[in-house]
Amino acid sequence: MRVASSTLYQQGLASMNLQQSSLLHIQQQLGTGRKVLTPSDDPVAATRALTISQASAVNGQYATSRAQANVALGAEENTLSTVTTVTQNIQTLLVQAGNGTLSDVDRASLATALQGQYDQLLGLANADDGNGQFLFGGTNSGSAPFVQGGGNVQYVGNTEQQQFQVDVSRQMAAGSNGREVFQSVQGSAGYVLKGNSANTGTATYGQVSTTDPSNPLYGTALTLTFDDSSGKMQYTIKDPSGTAVGGTPLDYNDPGQISAAGVTFTVKGTPKNGDTISIEPANQAGTDMFANLKSVIDALNKPTTTDADTANLSNTIATSIRQFSNSLDNVLTVRASVGSRMQELDALDTIGTNRGLSYSETLSSVQDLDYASAITEYYQRQTALQGAQQSFMQIQGMNLFKYL
Repeated sequence: MRVASSTLYQQGLASMNLQQSSLLHIQQQLGTGRKVLTPSDDPVAATRALTISQASAVNGQYATSRAQANVALGAEENTLSTVTTVTQNIQTLLVQAGNGTLSDVDRASLATALQGQYDQLLGLANADDGNGQFLFGGTNSGSAPFVQGGGNVQYVGNTEQQQFQVDVSRQMAAGSNGREVFQSVQGSAGYVLKGNSANTGTATYGQVSTTDPSNPLYGTALTLTFDDSSGKMQYTIKDPSGTAVGGTPLDYNDPGQISAAGVTFTVKGTPKNGDTISIEPANQAGTDMFANLKSVIDALNKPTTTDADTANLSNTIATSIRQFSNSLDNVLTVRASVGSRMQELDALDTIGTNRGLSYSETLSSVQDLDYASAITEYYQRQTALQGAQQSFMQIQGMNLFKYL
């Protein structure tokens, strides 16, 4: 059989090209550190590597979301810490205002101090994160959530919360809206007593305490009304429908301990016919910190000229002390929630880091190069290429013209 010279050349060239291609492939593997350079190298491994890379990228995005949520919660915690201090300062001033030896001038000075706390509290309610995003506006974070108008403060944000996807199946609120911080109380806050500014007697009340939360009327708003039409001072407690609680009127003694709907409080002084005291659940007795503080500031700025004025002022201060005690409990509860979420983020960060390491190890096992094997193969391919080249040179020398 005769073999054409062109065939020998083609076979030699094909062999060298094949060995050169194999050597180039292993060189690329050594240069990149990857054993799978194209999907055709190992379709199964390439698919697994793509899946793992996508999962790792998503895990990284969760980590970014957690970092953003942590920054937002940290800013809120810092602000709430100051809100706590301001609320405690207000409580201290209210206790001072309850001193019966103060003059109108002294009370006006305390009103001025409380006004300063009011302004500071409003500034904190409109605090931002340093980037122009207000902390307590809900999802409407582009504008101040609390605005003043007509002497009152109104909340113009919304009650929604900004949510961050911090893990596969966990969305987390990265903030609190202003209403739940500055205009709410906890469900366990109990009752608040409120006097009537139209009262003409000198009856004052102390703090209310819960004695029987299982009482059927517990949580119902009640009204205590004094009446001396029978020739002696008596009182009746009625529910919102006007039905008397306990039936017939009860005699009033100074001081007198009054119990109704599972709560007890003390009243002392001399009430007048028609004077009333409201007994309201905390969530119905004024939960707005700004409105409550403005009410007591106005009362302190008003001179007292009669014993009835003094009694009404004392009742206003007692009510404010209870309201701000409830507000402080609410702020502390929100702070606890923020701290709990930050703690959860730390735990999720640990889980995410471990998950990321697992992804990296799995991806490495799928696509990373075994350098020892690759170097060995490199030298094998290099030797094979040299052999192909030498063989081609030998075949090229097989020519009859050489023997002429």
